[in-house]
Amino acid sequence: MSSLTRWEPFARWSPLKELEEMEKRLSTIFGRAPVATSGDKKEAITVAEWSPLVDITEDDKEYLIKAELPEMKKEEIKINVHEDVLSISGERKYEKEEKGKKYHRVERAYGSFVRSFTLPEDADGSKINAEYKEGVLKLHLPKSEKAKPKAIEVKVS
Repeated sequence: MSSLTRWEPFARWSPLKELEEMEKRLSTIFGRAPVATSGDKKEAITVAEWSPLVDITEDDKEYLIKAELPEMKKEEIKINVHEDVLSISGERKYEKEEKGKKYHRVERAYGSFVRSFTLPEDADGSKINAEYKEGVLKLHLPKSEKAKPKAIEVKVS
C-alpha cells in the first residue's frame, strides 16, 4: 500500500495544526521567529525579531510613509536616503525583567530593524520631512516639480 493511500486509524486531521505549521515555516522563510501557539504543550517565552509595519500613500503633491514604532524615542530612529533608497532603522530594546515581576507571555517583538524602500522616479529624496508622534513616524516625501501635472490653457481663435 502506498503512503498516499495508507489509512491511519489513530491519526486525526487538524486543519488548525496545519495552519500553525505553515505559519511557522513562513516565519522562518521571512526571518522572523515563530510565535508560540496554543497547540504547544508548554509555551516558551521568547523574544521575536520584528520589523515595523508601514503604510505608503500618495496624493498629487507627495508620498506619505507611516511607520508604527511603538515605545521608541525619536533619538532611536534613523532615516537615511542614499542612491534613491530610503532606509528607516533603529532598535526597540527588550524590557528587562524587574524583581518581583513574573512574565507569563511576551508577544511583542524587539530588536534591531531596517526597512528600505526604493524611491519612485518622481520623488524628491532631498526634501524629505519627518515627524514622530505617539509611536507613529510620518515621512513626507514631496514629488519633484517636473512630475506635478500642469494645466495648460488652450486658446481658441
